[in-house]
Amino acid sequence: CLFQALHQLYYDPNIENKNLAQKWLMQAQVSPQAWHFSWLLLNMDKVPEIQYFGASALHIKISRYWNDIPADQYESLKSQLFTQITRFASGSKIVLTRLCVALASLALSMMPEAWPCAVADMVRMFQAEDCNVDGRARCLALLELLTVLPEEFQTSRLPQYRKGQVRSVLAQECGSVFPLLEQLLQQQDSPGFIKQKVLKCFSSWVQLEIPLMDCENLIQAAFTSLQDPELFDTAVEAVVNAISQPDAQRYVNTLLKLIPPVLGLQEQLRQAVQSGDMETSHGICRIAVALGENHSRALLDQVEHWQSFLALVNMIMFCTGIPGHYPVNETTSSLTLTFWYTLQDDILSFEPDKQAVYQQVYRPVYFQLVDVLLHKAQFPSDEEYGFWSSDEKEQFRIYRVDISDTLMYVYEMLGAELLSSLYDKLGRLLTNTEQPSTWQHTEALLYGFQSIAETIDVNYSDVVPGLIGLIPRISISNVQLADTVMFTIGALSEWLADHPVMINNVLPLVLQALGNPELSISSVSTLKKICRECKYDLPPYAANIVAVSQEVLMKQIHKTSQCMWLMQALGFLLSALQVEEILKNLHSLITPYIQQLEKLADETPNPSNKLAIIHILGLLSNLFTTLDISHHDDDHESTEVKKLPVQQGPNPVVVVLQQVFQLIQKVLSKWLNDAQVVESVCAIFEKSVKTLLDDFAPMVPQLCEMLGQMYSTIPQASAIDLTRQLVHIFAHEPAHFPPIKALFLLVTSVTLTLFQQGPRDHPDIVDSFMQLLAQALKRKPDLFLCSNLDVKAVFQCGVLSLKFPEAPTVKASCGFFTELLPRCGEIAPVGQVVHENGKVLLQAVLEGVGGQASRSLMDHFAEILFALNKNCFSYLSIWIKEAMQQDGFPSARVSPEQKETFSQQILSRERVNKRRVKEMVKEFTLLCRGLHGTEYTADY
Repeated sequence: CLFQALHQLYYDPNIENKNLAQKWLMQAQVSPQAWHFSWLLLNMDKVPEIQYFGASALHIKISRYWNDIPADQYESLKSQLFTQITRFASGSKIVLTRLCVALASLALSMMPEAWPCAVADMVRMFQAEDCNVDGRARCLALLELLTVLPEEFQTSRLPQYRKGQVRSVLAQECGSVFPLLEQLLQQQDSPGFIKQKVLKCFSSWVQLEIPLMDCENLIQAAFTSLQDPELFDTAVEAVVNAISQPDAQRYVNTLLKLIPPVLGLQEQLRQAVQSGDMETSHGICRIAVALGENHSRALLDQVEHWQSFLALVNMIMFCTGIPGHYPVNETTSSLTLTFWYTLQDDILSFEPDKQAVYQQVYRPVYFQLVDVLLHKAQFPSDEEYGFWSSDEKEQFRIYRVDISDTLMYVYEMLGAELLSSLYDKLGRLLTNTEQPSTWQHTEALLYGFQSIAETIDVNYSDVVPGLIGLIPRISISNVQLADTVMFTIGALSEWLADHPVMINNVLPLVLQALGNPELSISSVSTLKKICRECKYDLPPYAANIVAVSQEVLMKQIHKTSQCMWLMQALGFLLSALQVEEILKNLHSLITPYIQQLEKLADETPNPSNKLAIIHILGLLSNLFTTLDISHHDDDHESTEVKKLPVQQGPNPVVVVLQQVFQLIQKVLSKWLNDAQVVESVCAIFEKSVKTLLDDFAPMVPQLCEMLGQMYSTIPQASAIDLTRQLVHIFAHEPAHFPPIKALFLLVTSVTLTLFQQGPRDHPDIVDSFMQLLAQALKRKPDLFLCSNLDVKAVFQCGVLSLKFPEAPTVKASCGFFTELLPRCGEIAPVGQVVHENGKVLLQAVLEGVGGQASRSLMDHFAEILFALNKNCFSYLSIWIKEAMQQDGFPSARVSPEQKETFSQQILSRERVNKRRVKEMVKEFTLLCRGLHGTEYTADY
């Protein structure tokens, strides 16, 4: 049966048979019979796949079921494994490795008490003469065993206290391993494959936090091995692993001794770069960065050795600036970027006097770094870039973002002098007529400027005026350069707001770029930033901006999302104009779309005109999102300084909405059963309400009427969300609230009917409805006093919603009850319903805690318990006692004692502490789910 299952696993083409066989074999591996059949499967007459399964079964039994093995069988098990490893030393490599892993696991479980000198014994056993096994094969088997031992330790399931104990034993036992490894590396007649295995073994051992000075000889031997192309990759791993172990920084003298051999690799590095050997340059760079990045603080502290560390820093600089374009000609430079962060942090962490000394040494280095990074950020020639794949272009884009982040960080070290340096270089570049520069050089310098200006406040920089003056002199012949010019102008938009006289220097460039589809993202986002930051200074340019924007919108140059951004930009722009000017511009801007919409409203609904309708509605929504003449969103400072006089008369947005209202109703009447169109209509009003706030009041009656008709015909979540917005803003406005109250009651009535028909298919409507009820209770609780509001039915809907599988819906229902319960005292109908039906609510909450609801919702259920406790304690103490008396409730996994404890905790004095109530609920839900004390709860 076993052989048949193995045959199916390896050779049966039917995937279902393979899966069944694998499942059966996994159960066999952990069965008690595995001890018996594992040895049989290792017979030499079996194929390697079967032998491998036998070795794997042994490893699983030893590593996972160690406690099942009687102590008097340890020795025979050890002896059998040694015998098998010796037999397979010249056999199948995969079987040998598996047997070595099994013996390693055995050693880790036995040491130190049951097998005091395990590693020394292993070395001695395999060094003993055995005429049946070739010496090299024995040596390889020993090296394999010694390599997997630390690896098995890293992944072992030893308890924490044992791990520490075994780690220190292994670290001591390296005295039996390292001399052997040194000897094998130094022997002239050791073949390459033995040396490679030695280096891998050393790599494995250094991760056990062995003192760096004990590794010194082997690290030096690994450096020597770097000259051998066959050993190069393995030697790099060994050196990097040894240098990178966290404990290494304690051994400063050894670290100092490592700098000369690292610097000694520079000639090999240069030759590799010249010959285009990317693997070698990459490996050497990894070593230099490992030493610099992991130990910069320790090495900087050795002031008398400052020159040797500076030499290492310069070697890393060479790696950063390695010739060629990333990622096509080189992949090394990206490895070095984190080093420059680390070095800067370490320098700036010194006390002022020491820091001043290091600043003197390293400021010039960091200025050089800026030059190197900007050179690396340069695009290749247009011809070369044309041959790059899309994946290479994306990698280069990400690489430039990393360079941008590094430049931003370096600004902390170099300050305003960095901007001056960039400006001087750009100025020389653009004014030098004798040596015309490449566009790539100009673009990279601008990119550096943009990287800093995007995140650092450059308002006080004295070079920005000069830069703004230089930008129009740039000869833009290329998309990448044009993009960077746009993004740089965008990054300086806040500066332009403080220096409006300079706007005219750059605005024409932005408006010109708007007409180029290739510059869509950069030009539109830059115009939006300028319109947002500089809106009070833009009225003289408004007509031009609107005209150009209209033209590109009509030509459909931009994709949908950029069209939406452009409308937001125009909203910001128009906000600062006089009302009559706003209306005039709105008329010219919107009329073509209104005409289009009128035409679409007459057509029979189909997919293509649906997209056109949604697009036009989206444009209006985005325009109204930012068109705010009352300047609600302005920050305090700009409001004080530049706020325009209060406008008289109706808000322009309201004027436009009233003009198009009938048209929108007409569109709706044809598309009422299409959720996306309804959502787009609601979005126009929702964005307008959020922006206009009280100014929206004139629209309230007709909007409420339309929403009521919409929702009565086909209920949709977006209509409830808009109703909630109206309740939120106009709850305290006696003049405007009656139509909202009527709408609220209508929405409630329709939704209650929906619940009677079965709400399971509408979790989004239930979610929005619960949020509406919570908002009503928060802003206008006396809505629940209305005689035609069925509070009991609403309460029952809330309880039902708590049992939905969708987490957002349950969360919204919890929010409703946490708002409802505190109103028990002040609103009689609420108090009566809670007192009569509260037990049903508690039952639903306990069911959720008992395992019916997601664990992520427990804090929300705890909020309801907290509110019940606070507002109807006397009832709760009776309800909880009755609920907990039910057998198997809220879970069959909790005992009556555990239920009693939880009930007492909930009713104890700690009930007034919300955090403690949440902890109690979390604890109880784990018990109910059978997860208490398991690894699943570690992060809970």
